[in-house]
This record gives sequence, C-alpha cells and structure tokens, in this order.
Amino acid sequence: MTFAEHLFQLRTAHKLTQKGIAEKIGVSWRAYQNYELGLREPQLSTLIALADFYDISLDELACRQR
Repeated sequence: MTFAEHLFQLRTAHKLTQKGIAEKIGVSWRAYQNYELGLREPQLSTLIALADFYDISLDELACRQR
C-alpha cells in the first residue's frame, strides 16, 4: 500500500472529509488532497500532526515495515 492509499484508508475509516482532516491538522484542503493523490509529500510537522491525530506511530503512518 502506498502512503497516499493509506491516508485515504485512514480518513475514510474515521468517516472524515478531506476538508475536515485538513482543518484538524492545520493544512489547506488542497494540500491534503494532493497528499492523498500522491502529488505531494507532507512536511515532517504535518506527518507528526497526522500520526498524533490518528494515534499511530510515524512508521505505521508511512507504511514502514521491518
């Protein structure tokens, strides 16, 4: 699973809109949309905000497996 696919999966599992999650993590709706489309990668501060919001580790957010 790609990072973009994982973001989509997390958001839909929590029944949130792109605009809703963007507001909760402090980015524009367009920026968040680009993350889900795989057109942009978020900055570290945004990744931390996403991981904190979903209460998961950065490794889990990034689909990192050992």
